[in-house]
Amino acid sequence: MGFDLVLEELRTICGPEHVFTHPHQLHTFESDGLALYRASPRVAVLPGTAEETSRVVRVCHDAGIPWVARGSGTGLSGGALPHKEGALIVMSRLRTIIEVDLANQRVVVEPGVTNAEVSKAVGPTHFYPPDPSSQIVCSIGGNIAENSGGAHCFKYGFTTNYVTGLEVVLPSGEIVTLGGKELDRPGYDLIGAFIGSEGTLGIATKITLKVLPSPEDVKTLVAYFDGTEPAGKTVSDIVSAGIVPAAIEMMDNMSIRACEDATHAGYPPDAGAALIVELDGSEAECKTRFEDVLEICDRNDANDVRVAADDAERQLIWKARKAAFAAMGRVARDYYVQDSVIPRTKLSEVLGRIDELADEHGLPVANVFHAGDGNLHPLVCYDARNEGEAHRAEELAGAIVTACVDAGGSITGEHGVGVDKKKFMTKMFSEADLGAFQRLRCAFDPEGLANPEKVMPTPRLCGEVPGPYRRHPIEKAGLAERF
Repeated sequence: MGFDLVLEELRTICGPEHVFTHPHQLHTFESDGLALYRASPRVAVLPGTAEETSRVVRVCHDAGIPWVARGSGTGLSGGALPHKEGALIVMSRLRTIIEVDLANQRVVVEPGVTNAEVSKAVGPTHFYPPDPSSQIVCSIGGNIAENSGGAHCFKYGFTTNYVTGLEVVLPSGEIVTLGGKELDRPGYDLIGAFIGSEGTLGIATKITLKVLPSPEDVKTLVAYFDGTEPAGKTVSDIVSAGIVPAAIEMMDNMSIRACEDATHAGYPPDAGAALIVELDGSEAECKTRFEDVLEICDRNDANDVRVAADDAERQLIWKARKAAFAAMGRVARDYYVQDSVIPRTKLSEVLGRIDELADEHGLPVANVFHAGDGNLHPLVCYDARNEGEAHRAEELAGAIVTACVDAGGSITGEHGVGVDKKKFMTKMFSEADLGAFQRLRCAFDPEGLANPEKVMPTPRLCGEVPGPYRRHPIEKAGLAERF
């Protein structure tokens, strides 16, 4: 089928007003939140229902056209980077909250519903724990693709802990249902396989989420230290004491200054580090544990501790932290964010190594991260207008990933692999591991059309066999190449 016929079919399915081919229209979709990588698709199509999504995918399948699913475009690993010869399937029109079932602690939504809208729909009696900093705009469909976490993942876990059912459009266009409202349905954990698969196994069109009753009490503080070392020691001491905060977040001086300029939340701009600690649960437990946290902060020489007097002040404290990525625009024209994980006990060591690498590459790095679970978010600041700086930023970001893996960590905590970190997969996984990943991927998508050239470190093709080189049919079709 020629591409003109494909466009005709897509316009018939979704309406011509929801199919974009003009370069000015496609410019909107050429990157996700990691703007270092850019590409324009041949077409962007915005289906309005699960059935339309199924028909769009089937058209792509039958025509052999690669496709990429996109939510709100807030991802930070290039996972939604379009394929320059393919279709971008944008799910932002599927915005319905289908059912709110608080008696069973469930809510059913379409993928374009934002993270914050879920908690709003079930509040104030219930809440949805995963809360990425971009929760006001990031979509649940994208959260599922990347297995997003957020500030409260230390206590409550990630997206995968809150999805009980999925309606999925497979790469063939077939619609299937995985799970439902119940927990742990017998059989293979296909929901677990799908969450975090970064759009390589299909597109979620209906999602059943578990929500939780709102805690009786919440107490929040932000402690200021001379540097990240005593703040990191405070984190270790809190966890070692058996205290499980809802959130433990850290910001270094560069992040504090940028966020304070943006939000005027009252953070002292000369603080070496800020540590946000939030406890929730029963009133009695919060009171006792909060006193323990205050004592630990004092023991580690906190310069000052600010305790939120009410919910408005608590929201102000969090406003600064959640504005961190956007606020970097006040100190750098461009930034490259990483997302590696390290053991908590290695915080001081790795942060020191990041400082050394920043000096070696001649670029500043701001650190803001989920300290409780060791999920670092170093932001490499650069100016793409200066020749060579973007390349140096990419090299520095890669060196930081390597340093985290060498410290016993992981290449990603919640942002995903996408394009950005696929070259580091071999630092964590053996050939046997990668082979198992690829066999799973091929079981869902034997033609390799769903979000191709992402996650895997090389363009591994379904049906590859040992022995003399043979051109795979996908290579012959010009959809992949060996290197």
